[in-house]
Amino acid sequence: MAKESMKAREVKRRKMVARYAEKRAALKKAGNYLALQKLPRNASPVRLHNRCNITGRPRGYMRQFGISRIVFREMASNGLIPGITKASW
Repeated sequence: MAKESMKAREVKRRKMVARYAEKRAALKKAGNYLALQKLPRNASPVRLHNRCNITGRPRGYMRQFGISRIVFREMASNGLIPGITKASW
C-alpha cells in the first residue's frame, strides 16, 4: 500500500497536467520554449506515473485494467474480473 501523500501528490499532478494541457500545446505549436519553461514543472505530462487505483502501487501496473499485477491476480482468482480465468494445462 502506497502512502496517502504519494497518492495525493499523483492526483494533484494529474489535475495540473489537465489544467495546463491547452496552454502547453499552444506554446509548443508556436515554438515559444522560454514560456514553456516558465510553466510549473508538474504541468508536464512526463512527470506523471501510473499507479494502481486500489493500492497506489507504482510498479507492475496493467494499463488495460488500471490496477497492479498483485491486485489483478487476487481479483481474477475471486472471479471479480469478467472473462479472466486462471490458466491451467
